[in-house]
This record gives sequence, structure tokens and C-alpha cells, in this order.
Amino acid sequence: MIGIVDYNMGNLASVINAFSIMGVKAVLERNPEKLKDYDKLILPGVGAFGDAMEHLEANGMDIAIKDYAKSGKPLLGICLGMQLLFNSSKEFGTTKGLGLIEGKIIAFNKSKFDNSLKVPHMGWNELFIQKDTPLLYGLNKDPYLYFVHSYHAVCDDKYAIGKTYYGYEFVSAVKKDNIYGIQPHPEKSHENGLKIIENFVNL
Repeated sequence: MIGIVDYNMGNLASVINAFSIMGVKAVLERNPEKLKDYDKLILPGVGAFGDAMEHLEANGMDIAIKDYAKSGKPLLGICLGMQLLFNSSKEFGTTKGLGLIEGKIIAFNKSKFDNSLKVPHMGWNELFIQKDTPLLYGLNKDPYLYFVHSYHAVCDDKYAIGKTYYGYEFVSAVKKDNIYGIQPHPEKSHENGLKIIENFVNL
């Protein structure tokens, strides 16, 4: 059974719907004590990093997610959920993250952009696959996925399984052991996104 962490950050309907399309039951879970009961876990999220951490810490969900990660069962962070996996974020000051993957979240460096690029990075863009990994199995070369974000991850390349170019190259998908993260929204990315969700189900 797949659990989706529900901590009042973002509309989860599209995530639930994506699993429904795959014929897979996914359950919204607000109780941190029940996370351990799931075979796989999704950490979604839309909004500010600091607000998200406050919501997670309010009832101990942050600790429960860390414990889940130690179990060896698959954990996937999506968009803000991916960013929360890292040590810290520079969004509105410095905020400590879950620390499950070494690295940090920074704002796009607009000094490297030409005048045609805006922040947030919004719309369809390529995911340049860096390594063979079950999460990205069977995707076309450099698949297009849907992005909405103003901050991005900086980490060691050993964790990078996907990168994207927007003004410059940044890490857009990561893996560390049983922990996965993807910056774009697979649940909004049509066939390519559904393939990623299918792959996660089959991990």
C-alpha cells in the first residue's frame, strides 16, 4: 500500500488521481505513527520550504519520515517534497530540512539568465537522465516533464539521476539508496509522468 504524506501543503487531488489512473490505491496519511505501515511513501508539496517544515514538525511527521527512510522502503519526494529531503534551504532565510540527502536548496541565479527567462521556472522542460535507475526506466531519451519552482537543489553528482537546463544546468532528480526525489510534477506530466509513477509503484 502506498501512503501520501498529508501535511496541508498543496493540492493532493492530482497525485491521488495519477495513482487511480494506474489502478493503484494510494492513501492520504496525516498520522505520523502510521507511516511505518505503508510499503511505499510519497512526500509531495507545493509552497514555501519553511512553512512545509513547520507543518511537518508540528506533529512529529518529520521524525516519522526520517524513520521511514531508515526502513529501506521506497520514499519519493515530489517538487517541494524533493527539496525537503535535503539539509537546508535558502528560501526566506535559512531553514533546516530533513537531511536525508546531503545538499541544499538555493534560488535560481537570475544573473545567469537572458531576458527571456522568468522565475518561477514554469512549464514543460527536459529531464536529462544521468544514470540508469528504476524510477526513470522506460522513459524516452530526455523526456519532457512539467515544472513549477523558483528554487533548485545543489548536491554532489553522485546523487543526481536527472538534470534540467533553465538558464543553466541544475539537478532535477535524485537518488540515495531507497530515497528518491524529483523536482517536476509527474502527476501533471501526462504519459512520461505516469511512467515515473508506474516505476515507483513497481520498485
